[in-house]
Amino acid sequence: MKHLSAGQTAELRSELEHALSKLQKSLVVSDQAVRPVELDQTAVGRLSRMDSLQSQSMAKGLRERETVRLALVRDALKRIDDGTYGLCAACGGEIAFERLMVFPESPTCAGCSG
Repeated sequence: MKHLSAGQTAELRSELEHALSKLQKSLVVSDQAVRPVELDQTAVGRLSRMDSLQSQSMAKGLRERETVRLALVRDALKRIDDGTYGLCAACGGEIAFERLMVFPESPTCAGCSG
């Protein structure tokens, strides 16, 4: 982490902790959105059921993306703690501060992420 100043690291940690909190809250909400859709035709019309199924499918996709991002955020916070944050997991080179500001959980540099 030598290429990142203490202030930069603190700023990035704050961003990651904020993202972690936001993702955890979002996953709680999305648990409700992915619950099974009621198939009782007397309770819901066919088009409403189709809308519900489509919404559920989109919620599942969002949940999957959020779960992946949550793992990346937790891993980034762990790398800050062990002193390897800001170093590319693929090549070992430095990850630019600008890249980390946009994508603070990034485990790789721009060259290796392509």
